[in-house]
Formats: sequence, structure tokens, C-alpha cells
Amino acid sequence: MPTPTKAQPLRFVRHGKIVTLPAIDANRTLLQVLREDLHCTGTKEGCNEGDCGACTVVVAEADGDRLKYSAINSCIRLAHSVDGMALWTVEDLANAQGQPHPVQQAMVDCHGSQCGFCTPGFVMSLFGLYQTAGDNAITREQAQAALSGNLCRCTGYRPILDAAQTMQTHSKVQVDETEVLSNLKRLAHIPRGLEADFSYRNPKTLAQLLALRAQHPTAQLVAGCTDVGLWVTKQHRQFECVLDLTQVAELRRVEHYPHHIAIGAAVTLTDAFAALVADRPQLAEFAHRFAGLPVRNSGTLGGNVANGSPIGDSMPLLIALGANVVLMRQHGKQIAHRELALEDLYTGYRQNVMAPNEVLAWIKVPKATATERAKVYKVSKRFEDDISAVCLAINLHIAHGQVKQASIGAGGVAATPVRASKTEAALRGQPWTQQTVDRAMAALCTEFNPISDMRASSTYRRTVLCNLLQRFWLESQGAVQTDLRQLTPTDTSGAAA
Repeated sequence: MPTPTKAQPLRFVRHGKIVTLPAIDANRTLLQVLREDLHCTGTKEGCNEGDCGACTVVVAEADGDRLKYSAINSCIRLAHSVDGMALWTVEDLANAQGQPHPVQQAMVDCHGSQCGFCTPGFVMSLFGLYQTAGDNAITREQAQAALSGNLCRCTGYRPILDAAQTMQTHSKVQVDETEVLSNLKRLAHIPRGLEADFSYRNPKTLAQLLALRAQHPTAQLVAGCTDVGLWVTKQHRQFECVLDLTQVAELRRVEHYPHHIAIGAAVTLTDAFAALVADRPQLAEFAHRFAGLPVRNSGTLGGNVANGSPIGDSMPLLIALGANVVLMRQHGKQIAHRELALEDLYTGYRQNVMAPNEVLAWIKVPKATATERAKVYKVSKRFEDDISAVCLAINLHIAHGQVKQASIGAGGVAATPVRASKTEAALRGQPWTQQTVDRAMAALCTEFNPISDMRASSTYRRTVLCNLLQRFWLESQGAVQTDLRQLTPTDTSGAAA
């Protein structure tokens, strides 16, 4: 095994030109490289954990004959993960004459900044929205979704949302996508000269990934960097070797089959949830609440599942939907794979059954059926961009008033994402009535022994789990005012306010 060389070239497209930085350490973040090597100090370091959005930049990749733009957090994105992409920072938006971009002008016109520290991040999130919206009018809801990963402590969000809806009224500014695409193609054919060294590798095919994994079983796998980036910035961990699977072509696909959807491990959370919501529209709000948009644009479903955090929101949902995972490895000259239920992947806190040379390659999710009633609930202190105290996903198949099948996943209540098997047994084969729900709630209340921590106490978590099952029952009976956003305020006389 060759001795790793930590510093290696990093290449991307910026200002219509190919930029090559000759020696970038594998453990450095994109934010560090921007501020320290390129002196792009408009990109700010706020929380350094992907929470506040002050560090937001926009990257783009080829998507057919167009560019696909994504606003991402540069503070937790390892720099080499953007190798081969196009990149924009806040310094890149004004034209050669110094005239501000329509996004910037709209922020000025709408008084969308006070102290200004968070402003570059807001501008870049809006730039991503500006590029993806094209000539389509931007709604308030779209603006709120685009800014879900940005926090402002002094201006307030109304003027920033106003800027989002007025930025298209200024003279249109176009990115020369033909030039950028041409440079991306050129970049893809420039060899990196890394065959003898291994510090950060971005394989392009599944065969390359599995071969590298077999050769370097101790390398740190990354698939979006949204967790591993935190290990670097908060825990100050350093990795000798990093193997990034997000550019593996086969694993970037969402494939539709008659009875299931296969989501590659390198599919971003944004695209993975879009596929799940297309099949189950009721999951739209939950998908929106999964972190902020820049995190969803970077993070992958495969990375979230493989990481196995007990408060990772995707796993309770996938458990309830009956998802399987496909693990792959190179065995001699052959490629071997095995498939197992997602909940069987985990053996303990952030521990799993994967062999050192295995890679989680696919998540297979059964498609919705006519008898299915599926819902997922997330309880957190903030509505957006927050980690769950409790997550409960319920999937019942009810026919002729009887629960034929029950599948329930829970997060935040054990060392791993878990299936509520005792609660499922209390429901299965029973009439769908309040009495059945009461028995199931009693089972759910005693099924787990959650810890108390900064997000919630053990008692709170158990109580909320039971109440969420009751809420599911009420909603199945037509109740609509089951959360605060649906309640109608009244004055002291009882009349609607």
C-alpha cells in the first residue's frame, strides 16, 4: 500500500476559467481554501457546522446540455469534493464594471441587510434560486424553501424574502453555460496524476470505487461530507485517506421499477426526497424539514443511512416504508453484493455490519400501495434546519377496517434507528379503532428507554412517541387541527380572531 500524500491538486471552473490549486490537503474544507488560499473573504465562517448559512456558495455540474446549480455549505464540505465542478462565491456575481448582480441589487433595494455578516450567504442561496428558477416567477414559499438553511440575527426575514421575489424584475443576467460546460468537459479529461498516491480520490465508476475500497479498506468514505465535515471542523479529526463516492456515475441515479424505487448512495438528499415525495406526496413537509437546503444539496441518502446516527431522520422513514440496503464489494475479480433490511444494518451506536471492503451502494424503497397509510412526524425545537428530539414514521396497511400490516420506525429513542416491533404486533390483525390505538400506545410507551439530553428528556420522548401515534389515529379519522400551524386563533370571547 503506497504511503499517502496529503496534498494534491484541486481543479474547478471559476470566472469561466479552469482554476488549479497545486497542493491542497485532503482534510481542508472548501471554506478554508476559499478564505486562506483564494482570499475570498466574502464567504464567512459562522457556526462552522452547516447550520447558519453564512458560508454558502454555489456549485454546478453538467446535467445534459445544461448546468445543475446547488447552494451548499462550504464550511463542512471538504475542498476536494468539488473537484471537477464549477464554483461561484459572492465575489463572482458583480460584472466586470462592478455593477451588482440582480440578487445583490434586490437585497439593497429591499433593505435586506443590517450588520451584513450573514448577507453573503443569503445572496448565494438566492443566486442558486435565481439560476434554477429561470424565467419562472418565484413564490414566497419557494423563497422560504431556498433560504431554509440561512439564519439572520438582526435584519429579519421579510425584506430578504421581498428581495427574493423582486430580483427577477431587474435586467436579466445570464451565466455563459456553454463556456462553463466546455471547461467542465476539458477538466474531466485532464489527468490528475494520482495513480501512485492516495489521499483523496473521487472515482467515477462503481468498478473503480469497489477496487479502491478493496485496496484501502481503512480509508474514510464520504458521500456529501455533511457529517465527516463536522468531524473535521468540530472534532479536529484528520484522515490519511478519503474515498469520495459522490461522483460515481452508477450511484448518482434514481431508478424506478414496477414495485420499488432504487436510490443510489450518491444521490443527494434533495433528489432522493424528490423521488420519495413523487411516490408519496404526503412526505413533502418532512422532506422540507430535513436540515436546510444547502445541507440537502450536499448530503446524500446513502451517507445518512451509512452514518447510522440515532437522530438521522431518513432512517425511521425508510424503516417504516420497508426499505432494504444493497452492500457491494470486490471479491477477487468479481463484484459481490448482499441485500438486507435497513434496520438490520446497525449493530450499535454508529456501528454496522459492513465489512471493511464493503460499500453501501443502493437503498431500495417499496412503492406506495392503495391500502397504505404512511406518515412521518418530526419533533424539534425549530421548524426548519434543526435536529429531531423524536422522529416517528408510521406505515399501516388497512383494509375493511382492519390493520393488515404495520411498520413503524423511530429515531431519537435508542442507540440506533429502530423498528417498533412490539407496537407493530399490537396493531397487526386488529380492528382500526381507538381501543386498538390505546393498546398500541401502551406498547410504544414501554418499547424504548431513550436518554435525556440537551434536546429532550427521556420522559418527554416517550410521551411524545405515544402522542404522535394518537395524532396519526386522529388524522386517519379526518381531524385537521392536529398541530399549532393549523389552529385558528380566537379572542377571549371565543370568536375567531
